[in-house]
Amino acid sequence: MKGHDLLNDVLPDEALIHILSYLDVPSDRGSCSLVCKRWWQLESETRHSIRIGASGNPDACVTAVVRRFTGLRDVSFDERFGFSLIQNGDATSRRGRKRRRGADELSPLLTESLWSSLSDSGLMLLGQGCPRLEKLTLVWCSAISSTGFKSLAENCCGLKNLELQGCYVGDDGLKAIGQFCKLEDLNLRFCDGVTDLGLMAIATGCAKSLKALIISVCPRVTDATLAAVGKNCSLLERLTLDSEGFKSDGVQAVARGCPRLKYLRMLCVNVEDEALDSVGRYCRSLETLALHSFQKFDKGFLAIGHGCKQLTSLTLSDCYFLTDTTLAAIASGCTELSSLEINGCHNISTSGVRAVGRSCRKLTEVVLKYCQKIGDDGLSEIGRGCKLLQALILVDCSAIGDSSIRSIAGGCPGLKRLHIRRCYKIGDKAIVAVGQHCERLTDLSMRFCDRVGDDGLAAIGAGCSELKHLNVSGCHRVGDAGISAIAKGCPELIHLDVSVCQSVGDEGLAALAGGCRSLREIILSHCRSITDAGLGFLVASCTKLEACHMVYCPYVTAAGVATVVTGCLSIKKVLVEKWKVTPRTRRRAASILTELCMDL
Repeated sequence: MKGHDLLNDVLPDEALIHILSYLDVPSDRGSCSLVCKRWWQLESETRHSIRIGASGNPDACVTAVVRRFTGLRDVSFDERFGFSLIQNGDATSRRGRKRRRGADELSPLLTESLWSSLSDSGLMLLGQGCPRLEKLTLVWCSAISSTGFKSLAENCCGLKNLELQGCYVGDDGLKAIGQFCKLEDLNLRFCDGVTDLGLMAIATGCAKSLKALIISVCPRVTDATLAAVGKNCSLLERLTLDSEGFKSDGVQAVARGCPRLKYLRMLCVNVEDEALDSVGRYCRSLETLALHSFQKFDKGFLAIGHGCKQLTSLTLSDCYFLTDTTLAAIASGCTELSSLEINGCHNISTSGVRAVGRSCRKLTEVVLKYCQKIGDDGLSEIGRGCKLLQALILVDCSAIGDSSIRSIAGGCPGLKRLHIRRCYKIGDKAIVAVGQHCERLTDLSMRFCDRVGDDGLAAIGAGCSELKHLNVSGCHRVGDAGISAIAKGCPELIHLDVSVCQSVGDEGLAALAGGCRSLREIILSHCRSITDAGLGFLVASCTKLEACHMVYCPYVTAAGVATVVTGCLSIKKVLVEKWKVTPRTRRRAASILTELCMDL
């Protein structure tokens, strides 16, 4: 009945708040706040997170934000962006031209042409306005100092998660955090002002709460910090170290003092074999180990294999001196391993991977990148022994060919994700086997695999009806026949990349229009056989299309671009040469496209 709001009369505040809690998309919550003053107020009170980018007056922006959103627990400032950005609390609705109530306070602050940085005054206002703050992220906020952090720590004693990136925060600020807050997660990246003194105060003050610590490219932090962490933080579970300042002594101290450590990632060129040996002997609960740019560590790996029986994920990147013997030691001892990534370890060969296949029967994911010495026999052993494998990623593994992929397909019927890039010995025979045996496959990428053609795609279309993502970029033998087979057999396809496929043309697009109605993203760049007519077929049926890339398609004209922009109601991004966009198309698309054109 006109003039009466029956819904608001019946529903109490508690019911409306409960309904709002089911809205995960920020724009949906924003739209609800436009209904009436009551809904606007309830949405403001129940909003818990917000992300703010660069603005003309960030301190005044903080004042407006904390005045409206009184229940914030998660706040992020990211000043890398050259424009104002607020997510999870947009000042204006994304669609439509109506201003949200209260937007008059925020919008002038978010549209200044000159930007300044968040200052200590703004941080103080944030602490005073958000006493229940639990998580704070500051990215490249260069004007922040210890003064602001002291005030924040005094007002936000419940702070649990602190992430600082590119912020020149001194030791006094961290000391205040350690004194007043019980941090559980501390993430420091590119913080030149932080030294051992500040982090030692954190280790002492948050000794009973700290569970996760990341120290990356903080040049003034040394082993003294790790010694303090090992001495005080016995509950630590996750540790990431990326610095040349750390040596073996510091890592050994953490290993001895933090027996609950479950996750360890290190990129420390000065850490040697003794540190890894200590990790193997003391960290019996370790589940994830990622080592980058390590050198010789045979003794350490033997200790890992002997002591870390719960290890499930292992990443080895650019470890040039790692040998098959050390990898076999890990495999024989860590039989619970489910994820293995070997990246740029040039001395790992077929025998090392063969040992993994024989011992680690619970593997679900294998990633091999730039491993020129690994051949078919090693990967075939994975296929015979690891029946639970769900994901296989191969990049620049020139010795791997059809026979190993056929073994994987026959032995791992649960394979869901297969990515192959620049593996020139893999061709249609391998892909046909995948289509015949891996009916659960949902993600297939074969970038620049010259021997893969229409026969392989025909088998995929016939056997993998659940396929959702397909990338055949640079596969010159793929043409309209292969794409038509995919369109016929894979109706759930949502992402397709056929860029640099010269034989794919309008016939393939017409087939996609008839069979893949759920397609959301298509990449057609450098396809010289596609014309405006093919785009017309695609647009007419694929009504859910959100992104279309068609750079350097010589037979696509301004008319084809206009067809895509005006014919797809869900379109959000079209990537095309600027000269193909008419002023009329640009005017019509400005309100719905994230990115319309680009000079290339």
